[in-house]
Amino acid sequence: MEKLAIDGGSPVRSKMLNYAHQWIDESDIEAVIEVLRGDWLTTGPKVEEFEHAIAEYTGAKEAVAVNTGTAALHAAAFAAGIGPGDEVIVPPLSFVASANCVLYLGGKPVFADIDPRTLNLDPAAAESKITSRTKAIVAVDLCGQPCEHDALRALADEHELIVIEDAAHSLGATYHGHNVGTLQDLTTLSFHPVKHITTGEGGMVLTDDPELAGRVRSFRHHGIDLDFRERSRANSWEYDVVNLGYNYRLPDINCALGIAQLERLDQWLTRRREIVARYDDGFSSIAAIEIPFAIADCQPAWHLYVIKLNIDKLRTDREGIYKALRAENIGVNVHYIPIHWLSHYRGLGYASGECPQAERSYERLITLPLFPAMSDEDVGDAIEAVVKVIAAYDA
Repeated sequence: MEKLAIDGGSPVRSKMLNYAHQWIDESDIEAVIEVLRGDWLTTGPKVEEFEHAIAEYTGAKEAVAVNTGTAALHAAAFAAGIGPGDEVIVPPLSFVASANCVLYLGGKPVFADIDPRTLNLDPAAAESKITSRTKAIVAVDLCGQPCEHDALRALADEHELIVIEDAAHSLGATYHGHNVGTLQDLTTLSFHPVKHITTGEGGMVLTDDPELAGRVRSFRHHGIDLDFRERSRANSWEYDVVNLGYNYRLPDINCALGIAQLERLDQWLTRRREIVARYDDGFSSIAAIEIPFAIADCQPAWHLYVIKLNIDKLRTDREGIYKALRAENIGVNVHYIPIHWLSHYRGLGYASGECPQAERSYERLITLPLFPAMSDEDVGDAIEAVVKVIAAYDA
């Protein structure tokens, strides 16, 4: 058996393969340069152009650009009317912003367990957490796999709740023939460099409700009822602050990059799915690995490729596999530490044991590299390294 790099053997790769990376080409650079040479660096026409492009792509009636995915969640939670005393159901297996957006407004995140197959919020677990104080549900499409949105929508309608779909991972995915962005009351996107398209940093809130969209637009602009361009068109200097808002505006520079990136999204989604198919084929016969599960009649966007280790079939734990793969120069990662385990949340009274499915799943998860710019050789190296490491620790 080939000696592992962690034990002094030769690594599969000479250079680290990151788990994700942006793809910037000359068309992106030229789009940004054009804005830099123009009159508007922020609050200009590229913002509306980007919003319209995302709305058209997803089918949403309204799209509002903001400066981060976290700002999108905060703005969506504000638009949903979340405030002090309100409870919001959140899955524990997500990036912390999915719950922080509730705390920002004085609400209380209530963690409901996941479906261990999909790693997404379990509708039955969510239903068990509903009380008279529940205001909303945050439904996270983890890894790019849409949640069971029909079940969550039915639950929300029955209890008169708002659903915020955290689609930071799922731009371009479909669920039962419907695009992400059209499935719930509010949908949030992220344009961080590791996501499907990037604006450097950036986010978007999608909705079919013009009133909700209006609340988001005001919130991103200090709570002001009109932005500078609207006041210019009205030939007026007057404005009013109608809510306590923030400066969450996304500059035209970033929007120009997003517009250029969006033109290549479909080909990048195709490439992501090709890589996933190769991974599935390479790992499906390995007893120590459980490949990702996809629900029926759903086309995931595959932001992340996460395998689950069957620890009972290995002579080491997840940390041992993680370190061995990193030594082979495969930049694996782990998504995510359960939110209720984080120190700030423990300080608020949350504790281990609240969501056993999420906690057990977390102990088994490893994220493999997945991004469109990966070459076939890169994909082959990742598969080779995983097979090599798993074989070395096979029980």
